[in-house]
Amino acid sequence: MNKAETYKAGDIKILKGLEGVRTRPAMYIGSTGVEGLHHLIYEVLDNSVDEALAGYCNQIEVRLHRDGSCTVIDNGRGIPIDIHPDDPEGRTALEIVLTELHAGGKFESKAYKVSGGLHGVGLSVVNALSEWLEVEVKRDGKVVRQRYARGIPVTPVEIIGETEDSGTKIKFMPDPEIFETTEFIKEMLIERFRELSYLNKGLKIILVDERDGSVEEFIKEGGIVSFVEDLNKNKKVLNSKPIYVKGQKDRIIVEIAIQYNEGYSEEIITFVNNIHTREGGTHLVGFKSALTRTINSYAIENGLLKEGKESLSGEDVREGIVAVISVKIPDPQFEGQTKMKLGNSEVKGVVETILNEGLSRWLEENPNYAKLIIEKARDAARAREAAKKAKELTRKNGILESTTLPGKLADCTEKDPSHAELFIVEGDSAGGSAKQARDRRCQAVLPLRGKILNVEKARVDKMLTSEEIKTLITAIGGGIGKENFDPADIRYHKVILMTDADVDGAHIRTLLLTFFYRQMFPLIEAGYLYIAQPPLYRIKRGKWERYIQTEDEFNEFLMDIAVEEVSLPQESELNLKKEFLKLLFEYGRILENFEKRGFAPSFIESILKTGPEQKDTEFFELKDFQMIQQIYDRLSTLQEIKENQDYVIQIKNDTVRTQSLWELYSKVMDAIKKGLTIQRYKGLGEMNPEQLWETTMDPEKRTLLQVTVEDAELANEMFTILMGDDVEPRKEFIVKHALEVRNLDI
Repeated sequence: MNKAETYKAGDIKILKGLEGVRTRPAMYIGSTGVEGLHHLIYEVLDNSVDEALAGYCNQIEVRLHRDGSCTVIDNGRGIPIDIHPDDPEGRTALEIVLTELHAGGKFESKAYKVSGGLHGVGLSVVNALSEWLEVEVKRDGKVVRQRYARGIPVTPVEIIGETEDSGTKIKFMPDPEIFETTEFIKEMLIERFRELSYLNKGLKIILVDERDGSVEEFIKEGGIVSFVEDLNKNKKVLNSKPIYVKGQKDRIIVEIAIQYNEGYSEEIITFVNNIHTREGGTHLVGFKSALTRTINSYAIENGLLKEGKESLSGEDVREGIVAVISVKIPDPQFEGQTKMKLGNSEVKGVVETILNEGLSRWLEENPNYAKLIIEKARDAARAREAAKKAKELTRKNGILESTTLPGKLADCTEKDPSHAELFIVEGDSAGGSAKQARDRRCQAVLPLRGKILNVEKARVDKMLTSEEIKTLITAIGGGIGKENFDPADIRYHKVILMTDADVDGAHIRTLLLTFFYRQMFPLIEAGYLYIAQPPLYRIKRGKWERYIQTEDEFNEFLMDIAVEEVSLPQESELNLKKEFLKLLFEYGRILENFEKRGFAPSFIESILKTGPEQKDTEFFELKDFQMIQQIYDRLSTLQEIKENQDYVIQIKNDTVRTQSLWELYSKVMDAIKKGLTIQRYKGLGEMNPEQLWETTMDPEKRTLLQVTVEDAELANEMFTILMGDDVEPRKEFIVKHALEVRNLDI
């Protein structure tokens, strides 16, 4: 197949322009927050992956640059660069793709049989929402380039060279006028790239982060079977090898992998043309329907269930399931540009047919595993029957009055959930302060006694024996379970976890988050779950006092004082002093963290001075050590503070001379903290009601963190590792990350 003949300028269909993208960006990328920011990369990446689906690309490289920009490079066919035959302005197809909202090679099936993105829709939106964008295309023996500013071309399409290769390179800078943050989070990208490597056998994706010098490659040959195995890697599985079903009907290709574990939660991940459909859709509906019907039919035919007397619900047969569903569709219909939910009605029947045939065959061929799966489902059915009492617990006027918890719910008078808040606090002491501090009209307080049950290790029937759990269910309303919870029935649209800033508080918060994640997930999806941010510090000098919420804010406060009181002997400008102090503060904080882990600052400094030949253990691979090495090297060469072998600065009117950067840091910190009374809060009970209201509960002044699930698979894995039955994965996690601890409470 000749590449030039299969994808030309004439394949690009022009529908309408870019109007409205910058004024309503959320319509196209979901939000202007961190998720919307990363959606820019996904839009560009999807187009490169579509080239791989079409058989023309086997490598994609994503580069995160120090200046905040990002580059995506593929070795596909390259966007067409010839003049579009239907454009009255005589523009190239390249320029049209980057500037017209509905111009792309995927509105007809000639250039792409299957695609996830709409080539041109995604790129034009990225262009419109970027401060600047540069595109470089290798195609037809030429290398061409064009630059844009906020969606508008600022250079013509220029030929800058010749080549025998092909591909597209997009470099863009997210527009700070649009986005709340413009800093890409590598971990979010890693999860997406890992998904794509499972879904596209043989496709290599390279992530280069120039900010920390890391390079990671993603390439998987095992497909979605390996995907499911990896999702289950920290769990005890029932069927040692995943069930794999693949089929094609009416040009729709379906791939499904299933493996059961001994846990109680379900994890079903769905994809359409490599796009993660987080909200499911018709393919998920078809999967669930076929799974329930097929397992019930097999169980009855083989005497494992009594016909007419026993049946397994969908919830029963999905307990402990981990499944990946991947469908390829010529013309996918998504609900919204962010592609969260599939709408094609015909897909439901296709998935049902293919799964029914494939799963029936597997069950017949693997009777021992089939029996284990059905026995587990029967246990789930019995637990479901025992859990029916939960419906009574969730009624507004249920057993609330009869609860025997020492700290009972102090409700608010507001009956409109959109104006009501529930503070969940630990212990009677904090509960007492919160009850006195609150606004009784709209703020309710629920104190919990001790640590709640770890629901990761318990079915619903056992969970309902916990008084704290029952009180939570009753107070919040809405029900329990991902399938049965209804956000429309909850009594508060802000459920706020308010725990102490110590190890016990963090543990209780984690247990509560596990409960909400497993049993009230729609509450999180609706954006109703929050974490309070009580102040970490109270700083006082004379009659003046200030509350500080975070470590970063505390460090900024100290930095402001240091800028006033520290000077450099050879100082040339204020920016130089700020750079020096910023480096010195970071250097000192990392040494303090090492000291908490048992490594004396003098020991670390001696290693820093000896050079790379001494670095022969895993200790020197730690990010903290690599970071402090870079800072040490920079400070050591900063001539403005160097005099022979000494570091020399002035603090107020005193000259400080030393050969140790740690000593320099210590003297600066001693000087700027002089005269300050610094109180580090660990417990809410350390604050009186007035302070708690002013710092943590007053809607006009407080800071709340909204709980979201940016990556449900990663969250699921972490809950399994940290809260599950299997000790070994948790031990491995602790050993692996022990030296990365920043805040150690001892």
